[in-house]
Formats: sequence, structure tokens, C-alpha cells
Amino acid sequence: MLRPLAKPALALVGTLAAITGSAGCSGSDAATAEFPTWHNTEVNAVSRMTAAGGVVTTTSMKPDGSLETVSLDLKSGKRLWAYPATMAGRLPGMGVSSPALVEAGQGQAVIVALDPRKQGKWNATLVARDARTGKEKWTRPVHSTFGPQRCGPYVCMSEHTALAGARVVVLDPATGKLMWKLPGIAEVEWSDPGRVLLLRLAANPMLESYELKTGKLQWQQPLEQALGPGIDMSGGWAFGATGENLTGYIAPYTNPGTKKVSTFGLFSIKLSDGTINWMRPSVVRVYPSGSPGYAPVVRPVDQQGAYGGFARLDSDSGRVIGQITAAQVPGSGWWLAFPDRMDKLGFLQHNTKGTAFDLASGQSLPVTDQTGWSFCVTDPKPLPLRGQAQGFYSVAAVCQYDLAAGKRVTAAAAPPSWFTGSQNGWRLWRDEKGALHAINDRTATAPGMYG
Repeated sequence: MLRPLAKPALALVGTLAAITGSAGCSGSDAATAEFPTWHNTEVNAVSRMTAAGGVVTTTSMKPDGSLETVSLDLKSGKRLWAYPATMAGRLPGMGVSSPALVEAGQGQAVIVALDPRKQGKWNATLVARDARTGKEKWTRPVHSTFGPQRCGPYVCMSEHTALAGARVVVLDPATGKLMWKLPGIAEVEWSDPGRVLLLRLAANPMLESYELKTGKLQWQQPLEQALGPGIDMSGGWAFGATGENLTGYIAPYTNPGTKKVSTFGLFSIKLSDGTINWMRPSVVRVYPSGSPGYAPVVRPVDQQGAYGGFARLDSDSGRVIGQITAAQVPGSGWWLAFPDRMDKLGFLQHNTKGTAFDLASGQSLPVTDQTGWSFCVTDPKPLPLRGQAQGFYSVAAVCQYDLAAGKRVTAAAAPPSWFTGSQNGWRLWRDEKGALHAINDRTATAPGMYG
């Protein structure tokens, strides 16, 4: 029997790595002059952002605590339209759901999101709209769901998640037609035009690959094969794909009854057949950091719960390509800070002198003229959402700091690509007030901290 489990927001999981942090701030919108750039202060983005078909979409929170789905022009940042949005059955630890943005052919794109309209026994309505005009294309009544996701050329969604008959449905974005379905609950972790990889949230969670046109199962890989028995998804998870591989992170979870910590760690599998490439059990992901599939930085934890040093891993092989030892980690009160290229590791001490290390050599560095990106708000407050469960946080954002003084860099450039990721050359981020920023610096497409 599949069961819904909490997925703590990625920044919140950092507490487990002794590096807390969550919703926060950002670098300024000042970007290199030769690149197209914009910022939009009319929104308060609280979810992830996605771009496709010349538009950007996100979930924004209005001053009264209600949510809305927003569409913006990718080139200019101009708001195209906004409609009311809601969540119905999403768990707070998963963060605010973002709309699904799917290219539907002939240069058209569709934004699919949950609308608060109720229909009889149904709690909300899934609505598909033209991404540029906002014209409604189709609707589907919903009882409970974790929210829609793009899966290749289709829309995937777990529905009836609060009921015994929970199922995954795959829908045509142009018409809403049901293409195929699966029993239980799952989350999309990767897709291309022909395949989708689903994380099946069951008592024995596993990754499964399906042919998108037919729903035919291609392969499956239990997570216990990658990390060992005793996995509990309640601690949270994150995945990132680069090249031919998918890297997954399962966070630890302490059972309140037994006080036992669940199995956790990092692993990599082949997208083509699910074969395990490598595994790194008993390490926690640190924050801020890049996607597990692009720039994983971890901290080992021994059987007594003691933390080791910090290691940057090669996502292809799982090998350590840079580290500092536990003895080099300074006392307490610090926050991690990484530079643009993530080749150095900084320990930010707010309003005082911090420390820095070269990751490749492990050598200490002078902090003069050293900067790093870190969370701005170290004590975030939950979003004051209207009509929703408490405990939702917006996606995190980062600021640039002078490590020698522990203060923000006022003339900061765009946040680094390891944090923002890049979609067809465009990098998107939010600042501490929720405003959206973008730069087209032609960075190669890659996942960021939030995918």
C-alpha cells in the first residue's frame, strides 16, 4: 500500500547536516551588462520557477496569504496573466507546489495548476491554460494531490492522495485526456520525450522507468538496493540528472517512537536501465549546494551520529574530488558559503571574520577578498498561507557575502549557476522579497539546487 510521506523542503533538510536554513534572500539583480537581464517585483514567488515555450511560471503568494499561478514573458519578465491557485492535500514539508509547464507542440505551451474552484465532492480543480494568453483549455476535478508535474510531453499527477484509491495519472496537456494510470503515489524525477522516471512512494520505495506513450514498465530499482534496508522517505529526498545518470539523495529520519535513524545517503543509477553506478551511504547533503546530480557536497555521519568533514563528489563516479577534514571545521555559529565555481568552501560568521578552504587541496585560505554565497535569512518564518496547513516555506535564495567581514556584498552579481541551474541559457531566481530575476548568460542547461 502506497502512503503519502512528508518531503521536507530542501533547505530545511540542511538542519540534519548541521547547516540549517530555508526561505530567504538573494543576490541583487545587478548582472553582467552584456547579457539580457530583468527583474519583476510584482510577484512574490514562493515555489520553484520553470521556463519553456518563451514563458516563465511560478506560484506567487498575494498579500492576503492566498496563492496565484503567474505567467511571465521569458524575454522581458513582463507579467502575462495570473489566476487563483491552491493546494489540496500537499504536505507542508514538500514546499509550495509549482505549476506544470508543458510544451504542447507548434510552439504552444500549457500551464497546468490547481485552481481553488470546488466541484461537488471535489476540493479543487486542475486547470490547463494557454501559457501566453491564459485561455482555459480543460479542467479536471481533484480530491487531493501533491500537484501536477511535467513528464516529457505530458502532465503527470498523483491524485486521490488522501484516499485509499490513490493513483498516478498521465494526461494529454492539450486536451486533458487520460493517457494511462498507475495505482499508488509517485513523483516525477526525470523525463525526456519518450520516458519518465518515477519515484514510487511505497513501503518499499523504488525508482521505475515507463514508456510515456504506452505506460509500459521498462525497469525498476528498489532504493534499498542502492542504500540498504531501513529507508524512510519522511526525511526528504532530492534527485538530479546529468548526462546518462540520475543521482539521488535520501535524507535521514529519526523515528519518534524508536529514536532510530533511517538509512540515508547518496547514490547514482543509469537512466537507461536503472543499474547502480555508485553509492555513498551515511552522508548528508549540505546547504546551500548544487543539485545532487551536478555538484553534490556532502558530510559523512558515523554510527554515533557525529559529523565528519565536508566532501565535494564527482557526480559521475561518486569519488571525492575535494574535501576538508572534521578537524578543520571551525566551532559553531557558521553558515556554509560557496563561491561561483564551488571550488572553495567558506564558513561564514555573520558580522565577523570567517574562514575559507580550497576544496581541491584542503588547504586553509586567507579570507581577504574571499566571497561566498550563503542563505540570508537564518531564522525563516513559515508562509502565512490562507486556508492551508501551517509549515510551508518558500524556496530558499542566496546572497553574496564578504567572508572577511561577514557582511553582504552590496554590488552582488547574479547568484551562481550551481544554485540557480540553467534552462536553455536562462537562469532564474527569487530575492528575499520574492521578486523574480532572470539573466540569459547562455549557461549550459544544468540542474540547480532545486532541480
